[in-house]
Amino acid sequence: MPNSPPLSPAVVERQQELRDAFASAQPFRHVVIDDFLSPGFATCLLDQFPDFARGNNVGEDGRPGGKSTFEHMRALGDAYARLDDLVSSQDFLGTIGKITGIEGLMYDPWYLGGGTHENRPGASLDPHIDFNFHPLERWHRRLNLIIYLNEGWQAGWGGALNLYRDPRQDQAPDHTIVPAFNRCVIFETNEHSWHGFDRIAIPDDEHGRTRRSIALYFYTLPPQADQVAAEAHSTVYVNRALPAHLRAGHVLSTHDMTELSTLIAERDNRISMQYREIAKLMTLVQAHERGFAGSVMYMARKAFARLQHRRQRS
Repeated sequence: MPNSPPLSPAVVERQQELRDAFASAQPFRHVVIDDFLSPGFATCLLDQFPDFARGNNVGEDGRPGGKSTFEHMRALGDAYARLDDLVSSQDFLGTIGKITGIEGLMYDPWYLGGGTHENRPGASLDPHIDFNFHPLERWHRRLNLIIYLNEGWQAGWGGALNLYRDPRQDQAPDHTIVPAFNRCVIFETNEHSWHGFDRIAIPDDEHGRTRRSIALYFYTLPPQADQVAAEAHSTVYVNRALPAHLRAGHVLSTHDMTELSTLIAERDNRISMQYREIAKLMTLVQAHERGFAGSVMYMARKAFARLQHRRQRS
C-alpha cells in the first residue's frame, strides 16, 4: 500500500466523463464513483476504522444514539493520516474542482461534522439540507464527499443514500444510492440538496454489521450575495412522511404500529431539539449584544479549535 497512490488513477483519467455526469445529474448535481480509492488503501481504512465506542455517539437531541462519529482523523492510524494528506493536497482539490466545476475548494482541517460515521441497525437519517457556513471560519460550504466502507452490503439492508427533489411534497426519493464498499458520492450542498438515508435493517445472520462511511466537506471563500442563502443556517430537517399505504380503511399491522411509533418519536425529538437550538441562539445573540465580550468569546473558541488541531497533527 505505501507505494501505491491512495486515489484510484481512473478517477483522474475520467475527469471529463465524471464532470458531465455531475453537471447533468438530478435532482441536484452529484456523481457516484465506484472504486474511488486504490483497493489496498480502502481496505486499510476499513481495518483502521474506529470502534463505535471510541467515537461520539451523542445525537443532536443530546442523548446517546445509534450513530458514532470521529473527527480526529490523524489519530486513527497511518491510513487516515495518508487520507488527510490526500484530501488536503492541491492535486486532489484540483481534481475534485474539475469534476464539479467549483474552483478554489478548501478542505476542513477540523472535519467539523465530518470524519468517520458509523450507524447501527435501526438508524436512519431524515431528509435535510446541510449547514451552509463553516462554524469557525467565514467559509461557504459547497460539497459533500462520502466514501463508503461496507463490504458485501445488500440493497435490502437499507441505509441507502436518498436524494430528494422536495421531501415536503414527495414521499419517495428521486435517486437512491447503495452504500457499497469503496463507493464515493460527491454532491453539491445548497438550499435544495435534500438528502438522507433510509432505516438500516440488517438480517439476523449478519449480526454485528454496521453502516460505515467517511464524510468530507469542502468549502470556498464567501460568495457574492446572489450565490447563497441570505442568512447562514444550521442543518434543516424534514421529518419522513407517513408510508403511502397508510390510508383510510387500512388495518394497522404490528409493523405499521412500530413504524408510526418511531415516526412520532422522531418528530417529538426534533421539536425538542429545535427548542434547545432556539435557547442557544438566544444566548449567542445576548453575547453579541455585549459587543467586545461577544468578540472575545468567538476568538477564544477559534483559538481553542486551532490548538486542538495542532495537537492532533503533532
